[in-house]
Amino acid sequence: QVQLVESGGGLVQPGGSLRLSCAASGSIFSIRVMGWYRQAPGKQRELVASITSGGSTNYADSLKGRFTISRDNAKNTVFLQMNSLKPEDTTDYCCNADVLKLGLGRGNYWGQGTQVTVSS
Repeated sequence: QVQLVESGGGLVQPGGSLRLSCAASGSIFSIRVMGWYRQAPGKQRELVASITSGGSTNYADSLKGRFTISRDNAKNTVFLQMNSLKPEDTTDYCCNADVLKLGLGRGNYWGQGTQVTVSS
């Protein structure tokens, strides 16, 4: 089995920054893509950013320039640096991983989420 554990969420003032982390563990051979998603109440889940094992990135157009995704392949960890945060960024942020498992095929996994609240 594979587990994803997020950390780094919290309360921050508008204009502030947070850095989220997501560590994957378990029966992992490699992780092709890792990403961050968010879903505000009453809205559809949206991709925030994703990154391949080779370092190619993809961002939601509305977040380009404020958010930066990176990863440490050796540690199966993905990061999301969030700058210039706005109240509308407030929601739960979830990590996702497209995993090649040790001898058991491929799977897609989600973390439990970490809450980000932007408020003065």
